[in-house]
Amino acid sequence: MQLSKRLVAELFGTFWLVLGGCGSAVLAANFAGPVHGLGIGFVGVAFAFGLTVLTMAYAIGHISGCHLNPAVSVGLTVAGRFPARDLAPYIVAQVIGAVLGAFVLSLIASGKPGFDLVSSGFASNGYGDRSPGHYSLMAAFICEVVMTAFFLFVILGSTDKRAPAGFAPIAIGLCLTLIHLISIPVTNTSVNPARSTGPALFVGGAAVDQLWLFWVAPILGAVIAGLVYPAIAASREPLDARAALAD
Repeated sequence: MQLSKRLVAELFGTFWLVLGGCGSAVLAANFAGPVHGLGIGFVGVAFAFGLTVLTMAYAIGHISGCHLNPAVSVGLTVAGRFPARDLAPYIVAQVIGAVLGAFVLSLIASGKPGFDLVSSGFASNGYGDRSPGHYSLMAAFICEVVMTAFFLFVILGSTDKRAPAGFAPIAIGLCLTLIHLISIPVTNTSVNPARSTGPALFVGGAAVDQLWLFWVAPILGAVIAGLVYPAIAASREPLDARAALAD
């Protein structure tokens, strides 16, 4: 597949992740409509993020691999699953998609009377006073590193040629859902530098000041997984022995 087509797929996919995942947080998480308790809450937001990845994995996985995340691209490169020459273009496409997704979300959200993009937080990530649970910088850093490492570990394992075919998008989507269920109170869950960048650019101020953590920690976690998974998953059996076992 031509690189240009793969980049467009990554742009559209990351756009969908931000619009769907962050959109659920901004528009629906605490919605107070005519029916009491109609908002989906943070559990609903967690599932929304998982569903964006699951749906896009089936839609564009065969085109671009459906990374939608600079940390995923880095982790796959470290693991030898993705060519280093394509890493920078993928990251640029993902960030552009995230910014465009945040832009469209801002247009939709601003259609509600009284909506204030900055005071709402706009689903941006943060630590300290900007953490939903007021978790410290260290807690946020550890959380993002560990969660991203396990996310990449699941991606690498579920897409391994030896894994059951066709189920990787489900495993990856549910893994991202679980990650959000754990870490929304800590950082509002990033594990994705592009996802963090899009909303932060529209909120500005402290959201941009704290953005460094949501690049450094997820990429570090991805590198760890990219080194660990191949080390424990590689088989030392001779090829003929593995063929005999398969028979």
